[in-house]
Amino acid sequence: MTTLSTLEFLQRHIENNLPVNAITEMCYPTAISKLLDFRIIAIAKGQATLSICTDPNIHGNQQGTVHGGLLSELADAAIGTAHSTAIKKGESFTSIDLHIKFFRPVWKSTLTATVCPVKLGQTISHYQCEITRENSDLVALASGTIMTLRGDSALGR
Repeated sequence: MTTLSTLEFLQRHIENNLPVNAITEMCYPTAISKLLDFRIIAIAKGQATLSICTDPNIHGNQQGTVHGGLLSELADAAIGTAHSTAIKKGESFTSIDLHIKFFRPVWKSTLTATVCPVKLGQTISHYQCEITRENSDLVALASGTIMTLRGDSALGR
């Protein structure tokens, strides 16, 4: 068994250079990301870029466009992925809030969610996530606050 930091695990996953027996403290790929077919395409400490190919026949709402909940989940997954690279061994985290603003509808498209930290704190961190479509048009802008958990609070999370 090869134990890697979450950052190194994800970097090697993106590079398609992950040892078969590699593990990390976090569960990657996450179950929800597998279900929705999110792909991690770039990673750095406190930063992440995820993508998804959307289709209103799969991800649609009652108006026939991609559901805003999918965009919210994409932002939440990207923010969580970014934060998982910024915490120490034995720590975990939980979301405190997620705010999202929608700027344009999406149909069949490749969306990219790019996350950067606004402030990486000891316990509370703030992130911003831009979701764009393939022509770089801004689709949504999300912000999220994450609390890092330590000790007993981090167990089983």
